[in-house]
Amino acid sequence: MAPSVLIVDDEKHTREGLKQALADSYDVSLAASADEAFNLMDAQPFDVILTDLRMPGKSGLKVIDRALALPNRPAVLMMTAYGNIETAVEAMRRGAVDFLTKPVNIERLDVLIRRALKAKSLEVEVEQLHERLDEKFDLEGIVGESPLLKDVLERVKKVAQSKATILIEGESGTGKELIAQAIHQSSPRSRGPFVAVHCAALSESLLESELFGHEKGSFTGATERRIGRFESADGGTLFLDEIGEISGSIQVKLLRFLETKAIDRVGGSKTIELDVRLVTATNRNLEQLVRDGKFREDLYFRLDVVRFVMPPLRQRAEDIPALIAHFLKIFSQENGVPQLEVEPGAMKTLQAYSWPGNIRELRNFCENAVVLHKGGKLTEFDLDPRFRGSPAPAPAAAGSPEGASAPTLSVEQNEKRILREALIKSRGNRTKAAELMGISRRTLHRKLAQWPELDVVDK
Repeated sequence: MAPSVLIVDDEKHTREGLKQALADSYDVSLAASADEAFNLMDAQPFDVILTDLRMPGKSGLKVIDRALALPNRPAVLMMTAYGNIETAVEAMRRGAVDFLTKPVNIERLDVLIRRALKAKSLEVEVEQLHERLDEKFDLEGIVGESPLLKDVLERVKKVAQSKATILIEGESGTGKELIAQAIHQSSPRSRGPFVAVHCAALSESLLESELFGHEKGSFTGATERRIGRFESADGGTLFLDEIGEISGSIQVKLLRFLETKAIDRVGGSKTIELDVRLVTATNRNLEQLVRDGKFREDLYFRLDVVRFVMPPLRQRAEDIPALIAHFLKIFSQENGVPQLEVEPGAMKTLQAYSWPGNIRELRNFCENAVVLHKGGKLTEFDLDPRFRGSPAPAPAAAGSPEGASAPTLSVEQNEKRILREALIKSRGNRTKAAELMGISRRTLHRKLAQWPELDVVDK
């Protein structure tokens, strides 16, 4: 379908001539006055409106105001025989995307219409991206119903509207950046930039330039001015992950920003004032770093205005089924395969696992499972041995001689463990399990009757 253009001009020959020139490429409608244009705009949407400035009755500036108040805003171009700087400035201030003088150059008009359509298309794409970001990082999109997670999300709602600096603590992989994104998307800054920097990934000199920018010639290799992440985040949120890893000199510059809301580029003499909300995260104990003299106490107190502590996944076992279903759905869709089903026995085992890598490890597990199984069912026998893990040896008691053996399992416990491993290795085939253990099938049946929790059917 051709883009729609509304031409508003009280001069009939101008209207008709422009329509004839544009009709091959656009769906053109005509209006002889502002009021007639208002009726057409109410009846149908337009992609571009080209309006004269001076007309009997209401002027073209009123057409701009009315057009840009519509739900689906068209791009507006102004034309007049009385071209001057003041008129152009006023038209652009009202929201016109460009200005033409009469007689209109048709080639230039076509260029401006195409440019306006492209800009409008990009505006729609940006808005759609914002909507997808809102959906992705909306609090309702964070998976889990555990009390610990609910407490975090309730606090996010309370602090998102404020300007307070936020510190997020938690083990690696617990979702600290996700919460930072949710805070940003729930705040009045949601249409501004969200800029993330992982502080441990860069050396001190590179991190300073990355954060604060630098002027041309400020150091060897600085061949041009660089805008830092603080400036890039102006009007939005800057997220500094692994804040406990930054050097003392960068701590000083960060403290200055928190006190003054201003920065200096490396090698620069001009102070740059910024409107940036700072959210930081760490998997280290900042209080201990302060006691060890590795982190400034005054900076710590500046960062610790509002603190979140992200619970590790082992404390949110009730959330594991929902998280697994969430990730399996995502990766099944990405790989174009049916969604993998997790059998109850496998889910119970996964919930009992400690997940030292937290959500990041669980996410990787789900992607691996989808790629390897391509639909169907995931049973306990399909799980890597680490998920089923035999009980780890208990640590030696305090004061025990170094190298002293840990308490041993009872004979019955050992026998149950061996039987379970045999059943897993044989994928539930009792005959093969009996062979692996070196016992008869009848003996195996008797053991399973004694320990029904180990009982599985032949596969």
